[in-house]
Amino acid sequence: MNTWYGSEDSEALTGVSFAGWCLVGVRLLGLAPIVLSGLLLSVLLRGLERPIFGQNRPVTPYITVAVCRFALRIIGLPCRVTGTPMRSPGAFVANHSSWLDIFVLNSCARVYFVSKAEVSAWPLIGWLARATGTVFIRRSRQDAAQQTEMFRARLRNGHRLLFFPEGTSTDGLRVLPFKSSLFEAFFASDDACTDLWIQPVSVTFFAPSQRPAAFYGWWGDMEFATHFIKTLSVWRHGRVELCFNAPRRVADFSSRKDLAVTLEADIRNTQERALSLARAARE
Repeated sequence: MNTWYGSEDSEALTGVSFAGWCLVGVRLLGLAPIVLSGLLLSVLLRGLERPIFGQNRPVTPYITVAVCRFALRIIGLPCRVTGTPMRSPGAFVANHSSWLDIFVLNSCARVYFVSKAEVSAWPLIGWLARATGTVFIRRSRQDAAQQTEMFRARLRNGHRLLFFPEGTSTDGLRVLPFKSSLFEAFFASDDACTDLWIQPVSVTFFAPSQRPAAFYGWWGDMEFATHFIKTLSVWRHGRVELCFNAPRRVADFSSRKDLAVTLEADIRNTQERALSLARAARE
């Protein structure tokens, strides 16, 4: 996975106030039991789901949704949703700005994320990702065929995958060109993959008052712990807007590249419109 370094508008952890550190502590005391209890409950219930339903997860995704909704409330980040998650078989794609995307997207739809393989080894985050059914991939030609088949297997089981075709996170103020390789699985010839849809989802963050526009972005060499503490230390947050755009039918496209270009444009146009309206409201 590539890493994006294209923005100068970042903010380091340059002195959280005493009140800010107190707020971090209070929010951690709220987040820790919610996340850990949700993880434990998911693992226990998954032990019952697996022998009965195999890869299907009729119960545990609801736990993930509930945990992420509570987490956003504890963090204090309001989330406004427009549009409706599709019910058709297929997947979601979204732009990628921050680790916060995981909480935001999981709070609004029952999805299974696609993530780089290294995440599975990360402390806590890797455990959470595995417990929630994340699909781990390696972006290499040697693994392409195996990963395409993995995608198809999950799609045949009715899983709605969610992935970030930019291949990296950004400052949240732009959408990078989509990589088309992950769309290969949707052009399979087997019967289970002939009527699939992909819904583009735009995630737009608006910074707190008096903070840089890219406040919520997490990219380049930013340390997770620093960004996490900075986020939790803010007394009054900005907001995030999540827009479920109209789904696109895969069969309407001749190639994965055409599909990727169209989905990229859908998300970019929605985000640019949201940012433009916010700028106009401030003027």
